[in-house]
Amino acid sequence: MKTMTCRELGGPCDTAHHGADANEVIHAQDQHLKDAVAAGDETHRSAADEMKGRWRRPISGMKWYRQAQRDFAALPED
Repeated sequence: MKTMTCRELGGPCDTAHHGADANEVIHAQDQHLKDAVAAGDETHRSAADEMKGRWRRPISGMKWYRQAQRDFAALPED
């Protein structure tokens, strides 16, 4: 299990996301951004829009995804 924060994944806060692999953490970040924006937290809107945009632009989105995987792999276990 490893931990990455919203900020480490491109967001504006230090909410911690835990996961056994990078995909779990990325999924948690995606849900966190959606929930924050739905609750009216405008500080998360730009990060949420960027997250949506990554999946609309597969080539540049994969660059971000691979970097997130490398960053996750470099973290120590919790």
